[in-house]
Amino acid sequence: MKRYIPGKEERLPEKLIKDYQKRLLALKKEIQKVVVGQSEVIEHVLICLICDAHALLEGVPGLAKSLLVETLSHCITGTTFRRIQFVPDMLPSDILGVNAFNPVKGDFYIIKGPIFANFILADEINRAPPKTQAAMMEAMQERKVNIHKSEFILDRPFLVLATQNPLEQQGVYPLPEAVVDRFFMKILVDYPKWDEEIEIIDRNTLVRYDIFEGVEPVLDKETIIAMQKDVRKIYVSSPVKEYILKIVTATRKKDEKIKYSKYIRYGASPRGSIALALAARAIALMDGRDFITPGDVKLVAHPVLRHRIILNYEGKAAGISTDEIIDEILDEVEVP
Repeated sequence: MKRYIPGKEERLPEKLIKDYQKRLLALKKEIQKVVVGQSEVIEHVLICLICDAHALLEGVPGLAKSLLVETLSHCITGTTFRRIQFVPDMLPSDILGVNAFNPVKGDFYIIKGPIFANFILADEINRAPPKTQAAMMEAMQERKVNIHKSEFILDRPFLVLATQNPLEQQGVYPLPEAVVDRFFMKILVDYPKWDEEIEIIDRNTLVRYDIFEGVEPVLDKETIIAMQKDVRKIYVSSPVKEYILKIVTATRKKDEKIKYSKYIRYGASPRGSIALALAARAIALMDGRDFITPGDVKLVAHPVLRHRIILNYEGKAAGISTDEIIDEILDEVEVP
């Protein structure tokens, strides 16, 4: 495999990169003090944090999705956490806030909603009606909220992890494909391993157990914001850019070499190409490098692309998963 060494003018200081790497490793270790297992899920959430982007988590209830986000807020000083439980009768004002009347003073005042936090768990977002989903997505995209005639810029860092329950389909409003595409990653949360669940049982059946005992903050808001800027300075060579484009293009057209391509109705948009490059940059930063390789792209291809590939009816009938399609694409696309 070729090495992709950038020119001197593009390089971030090596000392700074190593410092970021050390801090991110410490952050992951602190989270693992609370969340047992789920190493890949934690890493993908950290990638979203570094890239200043939101994620969609899918998994059955009880797999520590809420706990992961709350633990993250405990590890970064000066940040806040809110959990929003979505229900079918929820209104946009329940999330954003309202302009309320004070009968004593005879004037109006703003009551801010739970969206005004640094880390938000949007639990079962597909239970909310379309109008509420749209209000949530607008705040996530624009990073600002309009209440009556007032505009508020949301504090940074601002990370939303939205969950979907794959088991229940009654009383839900499935997210449209165009909305799902706005999530940087779709992260699948699976059951813990045998020994991990034994540890979970042991931890949570103690008489006196403070779940966040021993968790210490290892980062501050300013460092996270600086990291989100510097990750975009990680070098991407022309061959790697072409490799990313070949992967994304393979999701858009039928190819005889890729037998599963016949099951694709729509492929990834340029937003997918951007997300692949940015997520690979985050992988390189976490690995202490100032350049990305094709291996970095492969590591993030599934969570970045799985929700950006839309299956046709034949694919759905055949029970093909988008992960299987991505596997075949990665096997067939030539690595530079």
